[in-house]
Amino acid sequence: MYTTLISAADLAKNIEKLQWVVLDCRHDLADTNAGQKAYDAGHLPNARFAHLDNKLSGAKAASNGIFHGRHPLPDKQEFIHTLRSWGVDDSSQVVAYDAHGGMFAARLWWMLRWVGHKGVAVLDGGIAAWTAEKLPLTDKVPGPVRGGINAKTSLVPQVNVADVLGNLATSSRTLIDARAPDRFRGENETIDPVGGHIPGAKNRFFKDNLQADGRFKSAEQLRSEWSVFLPDSAKSIMQCGSGVTACHNLLALEVAGLPGAALYPGSWSEWSSEPARPVATGSES
Repeated sequence: MYTTLISAADLAKNIEKLQWVVLDCRHDLADTNAGQKAYDAGHLPNARFAHLDNKLSGAKAASNGIFHGRHPLPDKQEFIHTLRSWGVDDSSQVVAYDAHGGMFAARLWWMLRWVGHKGVAVLDGGIAAWTAEKLPLTDKVPGPVRGGINAKTSLVPQVNVADVLGNLATSSRTLIDARAPDRFRGENETIDPVGGHIPGAKNRFFKDNLQADGRFKSAEQLRSEWSVFLPDSAKSIMQCGSGVTACHNLLALEVAGLPGAALYPGSWSEWSSEPARPVATGSES
């Protein structure tokens, strides 16, 4: 069972197995149709497309009108139905990939663990690693399937906005923001209407988890780098702009052998939507 990362070579050996489910998570925040277009042009054999907005996110606002961020989690049972439509069973090995160093695939990795499914991994290096091995792509779309996965006890902790607010007073958990440093500082904000970060947060850009070739750094290097930020990973909260790239940091921590960090799914997009919540700008504060 692969539970964090899988190499292109190892995936190629197993991709035709019935119990393996491969999901293409390519996406572009500025062009939400780009992932589907890329999938249609060519994808890994037997892969199905997992759209970030339509399949890996829920409604942005609750029935009471309260905004919960740009990519809130979907209803858990609805997500189970989605997984079944992709053929996922309780015994399936799921592999997620993208073209962005795991930026979007890590979200699906975390969500599988959220519903209690341990057998999920991210293709290390994404589709570029696959094609670098001269492995084939196809434009053929797999036929309908029906899986039987059931929700089990979650393998991952999460927190809500009230928990993060409470942490401002106690600082009992380390808050890590996965966005680019300029957005963290409140500069060049082009996605959310308010720039800045949650007071007390530290910045660890998710791309810092990667080597130059787009693959993850070694477990040893990740552990060394993350130890600067986290005295105790189990007492930390990962967030980003909308709960997506924070999952990349969570995956890196798992690779490093530093489990237990919680995800704040609403992240900055939810936090900054309420003017009464405090905002910090500049360097860490």
